[in-house]
Amino acid sequence: MPKSHRQLSVLVHAASKAGKSTLSSTMPLPLLVIDAEGGWRFLNTRGFQGKPLRKKVWNPLNELPPRHDGTWDVCLVTVRDWKTLSKTYELLTQAPHDFVSVVIDSITEIQRRCKANIAGTEQMRIQDWGTLLSQMDAVIRGFRDLTLWDTLTVSCVMFIAESRKTDDKIIPYMQGQISISLPYWVDICGYLFVEAEDDPADPNGQKKIPIRKLQIGPHRQVESGERVQGKLPPTVRNPNVEEMLDAIFGKPEEALK
Repeated sequence: MPKSHRQLSVLVHAASKAGKSTLSSTMPLPLLVIDAEGGWRFLNTRGFQGKPLRKKVWNPLNELPPRHDGTWDVCLVTVRDWKTLSKTYELLTQAPHDFVSVVIDSITEIQRRCKANIAGTEQMRIQDWGTLLSQMDAVIRGFRDLTLWDTLTVSCVMFIAESRKTDDKIIPYMQGQISISLPYWVDICGYLFVEAEDDPADPNGQKKIPIRKLQIGPHRQVESGERVQGKLPPTVRNPNVEEMLDAIFGKPEEALK
């Protein structure tokens, strides 16, 4: 499978149950999901009202990556410990595979796994925070840079994070210094939220319908931003990753010209 030239790294943060995992299901297929929260066991369709998704389970601790044979769309790796995540990355860079997209769901939970690997059930010591920053830096940059390897098929990587509110804005929920630097390591940092709008089918204007929106333009109340030169609107309505890629790079056949 030739590598796409539509490389993109995305960070999406939002409140619980806003639809972050569902948004990630609209990434180009075949998709590898590194699931640290177990939310993907409930996802069976692509997007919020899309086609059915065929899922396959992969255990990187005792298996090589499954090749895309047409019988599955999404490959699931359940991360219960740091060893599983490390082995997944090792095989993605060293073993043959066909994944076009990779999502880490969520990077917030992955950081908790990293803390447990460093300190176990004990309190973090001062020097442990430096180790945490170093290891999480390596994980995030490592997975992000999969899109830059000419020898790999991965073209799109998404990190999902929880959100938290500070005194002045809503930011990705990460502990330590990495919470400041993380949004700058990706091409798009977006805040996903749901907003009620008038239902155009209701002539009386009384009925409201929920619309999902992804804020990617600069905003004083949320952490968001992009470096795709304005090829997407500041707020993307009903976001779909493949449609965003089309808007940025053109259709796949156009991007390869």
